[in-house]
Amino acid sequence: MFKPLELFVGLRYIRAKRRNQFISFISFSSMLGIALGVTALITVLSVMNGFVTELRERILGMASHITVSGYEGELKEWRSLADEIVKSQPRVVGLAPYIRMEGMLTYGQEVKGIIIRGILPSEEPQVSNVWEKMLNGRLSDLQPGKYNIILGKGLARSLGVITGDKVTLVTPQAMTTPAGILPRLKRFTVVGVFEVGHNDYDTAMAFIHIDDAAKLFRMDDSVTGVRLKLDDLFDAPKVRQELSQSLSGLYWLSDWTLQHANFFRAVNIEKRMMFFILMLIVAVAAFNIMASLVMVVTDKQADIAILRTLGTKPGSIMVIFLIQGAIIGVIGNVLGAIGGVSLALNVEVVVPFIERLFGVDFMPAEVYYISDFPSELHWDDVLQIVSVAFLLSILFTIYPAWRGARTQPAEALRYE
Repeated sequence: MFKPLELFVGLRYIRAKRRNQFISFISFSSMLGIALGVTALITVLSVMNGFVTELRERILGMASHITVSGYEGELKEWRSLADEIVKSQPRVVGLAPYIRMEGMLTYGQEVKGIIIRGILPSEEPQVSNVWEKMLNGRLSDLQPGKYNIILGKGLARSLGVITGDKVTLVTPQAMTTPAGILPRLKRFTVVGVFEVGHNDYDTAMAFIHIDDAAKLFRMDDSVTGVRLKLDDLFDAPKVRQELSQSLSGLYWLSDWTLQHANFFRAVNIEKRMMFFILMLIVAVAAFNIMASLVMVVTDKQADIAILRTLGTKPGSIMVIFLIQGAIIGVIGNVLGAIGGVSLALNVEVVVPFIERLFGVDFMPAEVYYISDFPSELHWDDVLQIVSVAFLLSILFTIYPAWRGARTQPAEALRYE
């Protein structure tokens, strides 16, 4: 009369009667646990994706997609190299030369080690967005021969300087004088301050004009290298390989995936570990499914025996309880996916609401460079989470279903 029988009986067993409401409560709590676990996983991974994207944009706002530098530390005739790169690689959308050196910056009693980058103000916007991050001044204020300098916000704060102050740059190159060997010193005027939101750059980076850098470090017409920007940053490894084969001459080629490999590798490991840790919530809920089904099997011994005497095969009995676990898993997954996707798409609204409600600030701007919660939902993450949660639900259903299928009718009905 009812087909398929397994589905009908499985759905009937889910509905609670008075004498097994506790079993139904455990099933409900298992369903809720799966939903909460899936919601937490989708939300946390989406927030981590948002942080990775935010950090990558901030890092690549200063770092280049690809760097081509001189094999011996200096690159001569960089303009001819630039023409060769542009002709051979149509994916290169921006190119700028640079000089990179290390030194110390002093102001009063304060001394800070810094990285000096000599740039062409007219070309730098092609490969970085530092011009968008200027708090004071402009890149065009770096004029050759005037020895002006632009500092990161953290560096300017630690030195205690503002726009217009004079700072002294100490270079590692020494000069011989009657008084002995002394380091080279040069006075610079602070004409700007930038903030990109990344500690490595804001506290240790300074920009000067490339002509001033060439004179200061005695590089004549040479540069350290050229920085490239691509139309798609994820093509950087492939383009780097192609350039290494097509360029005539000896050069060092690097891309952002190599320069920041450890950082992004650490972030990926952290994301993977968060997935496994939060999946334990789903595993605990799935274990509750097994516990509830074991009690259902014990409670339904007589029913199982009657079905067996009427000709129901053990496989069908097993399917009945598998359907119960599958339904609990499906409903929990659907609720969790809806909740997780909704929360991930509205994190930037929900978090400020919670902060206002409880009067807290989870990520103060004066402590963290990223003071909000960016979220980026990846549907492949959602599919992976839902699939693993459903498989766990089925996996923890197999034992009680198998136990129910092994019920012997004579033994079950002996005391009925």
